[in-house]
Amino acid sequence: MSTFLVVVNVAVLLALIGVLIKMQQKHFSFSKRVFAGLGFGIILGIYLQTAFGTESEIVTQTTDWYSLAGSGYVKLLMMIVIPLVMVSIIQAIINLEKASELGRMSAWIIGILVATAMVAGVVGVGSSLMFDLNADQIEAGQEEQERGAYMEENLGSLQDMSTPEKILEFIPANPFLDMTGDRATSTIAVVIFSAIVGIAVLGVRRKNPEQAAVFTKGVNAVYAVVMRIVTLILRLTPIGIMGLMANTVAQTNVAGILEMGKFVLASYVALLVMFILHLTLIAFSGLNPFTYLKKVLPVLGFAFTSRSSAGTIPLNISAQKNSLGVDEGTANMSASFGATIGQNGCAGIYPAMLAVMIAPSVGIDPLSPGFLIQLILLIGISSFGVAGVGGGATFAALIVLSSMNLPVALAGLLISVEPLIDMGRTALNVNGAMTSGTITSRILGKFNREKFNDAKAVEKDIAI
Repeated sequence: MSTFLVVVNVAVLLALIGVLIKMQQKHFSFSKRVFAGLGFGIILGIYLQTAFGTESEIVTQTTDWYSLAGSGYVKLLMMIVIPLVMVSIIQAIINLEKASELGRMSAWIIGILVATAMVAGVVGVGSSLMFDLNADQIEAGQEEQERGAYMEENLGSLQDMSTPEKILEFIPANPFLDMTGDRATSTIAVVIFSAIVGIAVLGVRRKNPEQAAVFTKGVNAVYAVVMRIVTLILRLTPIGIMGLMANTVAQTNVAGILEMGKFVLASYVALLVMFILHLTLIAFSGLNPFTYLKKVLPVLGFAFTSRSSAGTIPLNISAQKNSLGVDEGTANMSASFGATIGQNGCAGIYPAMLAVMIAPSVGIDPLSPGFLIQLILLIGISSFGVAGVGGGATFAALIVLSSMNLPVALAGLLISVEPLIDMGRTALNVNGAMTSGTITSRILGKFNREKFNDAKAVEKDIAI
């Protein structure tokens, strides 16, 4: 009987995939198809949880099949990340008039990412205080205790690395190894290697223009093929989002969320405030924040459901270039750096909220100026360190809490709501990257306002 029900559930998913394909054939906009997929996924997830329960074997087997659509799509995106980043950055640098432009571009992008991460830390502190969050108010079950023990075990490797050592992890000692995505810093390492290749081509162009022309022609050919692959994969976005959301909703621990409701609410209030600050920065740069919001929503929807900043890089780059009007070099740099540096949600809001929650449990006043100043500075520094060790928000929290001599095991109390909060954090991380790219492109005078104001700009590349 259970096998029959699983087959029925899979048949329902296939039927909804058919609906999404039909919508594409009828030329529904990309945004409408993405949000249709999101809605179908939520409905499917609610049906699975209501009909069978999160612990049911039927749900487990069904979500395994649904993963072919959801996780399979994420893997396709991850497959193209390194080739896309590498060839795009090389091509973008080749098209620069001066190599010095690369330094200005990188400085602005990283500066905006780190600065907004520190502001996000302030927002996280404010939200924790407003909701009066305290680690002593949470009961630790077996799962929470095991999570706390795991975090303490991982603390040792972090404490052994100084900040300069973490930054050294960015440098690609073996670029071919980094092209496999083997290290936490592989994406940034590939960016650095690609930038060096691009700068070298500019040097060759001055001394031997013929050889440089041959290389440039080859890069342009590879770039055209890679971008075609990206386009083909992005067309699967509505189906991927449906599979991801169905599994997320079906496996959500509702009881845990209700128990930790105050922390979830405080987290999303902080995320919303920071998101509004991003839109405010867009407005201050002379652009319509509502136009920006409309164009980035499909990307944020995928980031929310996938919980993967790295997996969102292709969508991020495509949206910036084809929809927002950001120049190619800035789009690639901001999407790549933003996936690992200055993450507003994971490296900004989350560690700040944990620190304020945990401080009273060890007799520290979270309102003291010394505590707050140290916390915000550490958030700015650790926004680089996270990329050096990998592990996202958990390791960002480990770095900040251990640096402030706070017990890291207490952070394990939030394991039941971690997936739900991580969805919002990832969306904010990605939006921070797109915000930094948009503002940087405006500052450098390379922004295409006409494309930004074109409501159908993104459809030209993704629609069939």
